[in-house]
Amino acid sequence: MHPMLNTAVKAARKAGHLINKAILDPTKIQIMRKEKADYVTNIDKECENEIVNILTKAYPKHEIIAEESTDKETLKKKLRNDVEYTWLIDPIDGTKNFIHDFPFYSVSIGLLYRGRVHQAVVYDPHRDELFCASEGRGAYLNNKRIRVSSQEILQSCLITTGFPTSEKQIQAFYTEKLQIFLDAEVNFRRTGSAALDLCYVAAGRTDGFFEKGLKAWDVAAGSLMVKEAGGFVGDFSNNQDHLCSGDVIAANPRLFPAILKILASRKG
Repeated sequence: MHPMLNTAVKAARKAGHLINKAILDPTKIQIMRKEKADYVTNIDKECENEIVNILTKAYPKHEIIAEESTDKETLKKKLRNDVEYTWLIDPIDGTKNFIHDFPFYSVSIGLLYRGRVHQAVVYDPHRDELFCASEGRGAYLNNKRIRVSSQEILQSCLITTGFPTSEKQIQAFYTEKLQIFLDAEVNFRRTGSAALDLCYVAAGRTDGFFEKGLKAWDVAAGSLMVKEAGGFVGDFSNNQDHLCSGDVIAANPRLFPAILKILASRKG
């Protein structure tokens, strides 16, 4: 295992331990509202601090971008910085699930090397499932190699997505696109953790995933997982700008073009 990946695994497992400990005693979980329909807990912040401390101690010169300590404008600026190494951290991807003890959330840590995702860890503490990937070395689940599915037919596939909660423009987009998918008899799941959704595509548990309006820390690690498992990842214009745009499609190579065609099409 690459030494930087090994450090990220250590940090993810430490955060996972804090999460599992909190679930055993929910009275210690403090819930705070960040903005409309967006919440954070003291456990998110504790996990982030632990991860940052571990990474900073090992690599003090690396840039750190973490969800609970980075605002939108700072995120944009840091993603544009020409630095060698940048860590992208989501201490609990799926906080709303965590608050409700709905067991689908994860710790996501990705490392960029000059703007490309180089190392990736996504840890599901509830199931003790550790997804890891290194650029050019494949993707793994608990040390076993994983591959995307071979499903070819859109009508027979299983796709995950994330539904919008507040932005009207995004809601309109989903209203239009989901109807097209539903008319094609596509089966959907809405889980609440984009990082795990991407890992499930990588593991062949689902055939595709798309979501609009995500942040870089939501998709960095999972996107490398899909690529290293033989899948395709891109934005809705079939470019590789998903870290900045927040619009991401991931699927096996056979289904990616069909999903992209629907999402890229415009009325009229």
